Amino acid sequence: MITVENLEVAYGQSVVIPDISFSAEKGEILGIVGRNGMGKTTLFRALIGMIPAKSGEITVDGKKITKQPSFKRVANGVAFVPQGRMIFPYLSVYENLISGVRGRPNRTDVEEIYALFPVLQEMRNRKGGNLSGGQQQQLAIGRALMTKPSVLLLDEPTEGIQPSIIKDISRSLREIRDLKKLTIVVSEQVLSFVLDTCDSLTVIDKGKLTRRDRREDVDADKIKAMLAV
Repeated sequence: MITVENLEVAYGQSVVIPDISFSAEKGEILGIVGRNGMGKTTLFRALIGMIPAKSGEITVDGKKITKQPSFKRVANGVAFVPQGRMIFPYLSVYENLISGVRGRPNRTDVEEIYALFPVLQEMRNRKGGNLSGGQQQQLAIGRALMTKPSVLLLDEPTEGIQPSIIKDISRSLREIRDLKKLTIVVSEQVLSFVLDTCDSLTVIDKGKLTRRDRREDVDADKIKAMLAV
């Protein structure tokens, strides 16, 4: 569903992603784990088009999107939940959900989001800035799903969220994958969340992917040691 080949990303002359290649199949949840400063956020911003790639190719469902601006990537099925969530604090939950929808919002689509995240229905008239961190993350994911993506990108979704809500988000992501047959790519530092959520994981170190394992084959102690270096 998504294929990245020899992607290079730089800020001016400073190369952050020298050469990354990976792919994720339809219905697969792929976790990209790494310490702070290893290039996770830069990679995700390049995937959604916030940062131009110097070279390489990004393909989604057979379409090359490498040169496209962000809004066209969204139209071609890519949705992005950024680090820090970035919901609209002065809009209501409902207004946040429909903020990225072109034309008249479909009530059925909104009800689907409420079914996935019941707390959003309870708080649909509350301002986004008055939600907890976990509720804001659910809102950000719901808003992304309103664009009906085929690929969902999440950058550090557990940041600043209490453990009980992290488990809810993990369960919701698996449910979303199963219901909608989405491909989900998640960047994370929290290995336990990745092991609970993802089908496979890869480690990013200094802008390069160093290994990839199916969840059942993961040596958790070895990955923890790599994240602690």
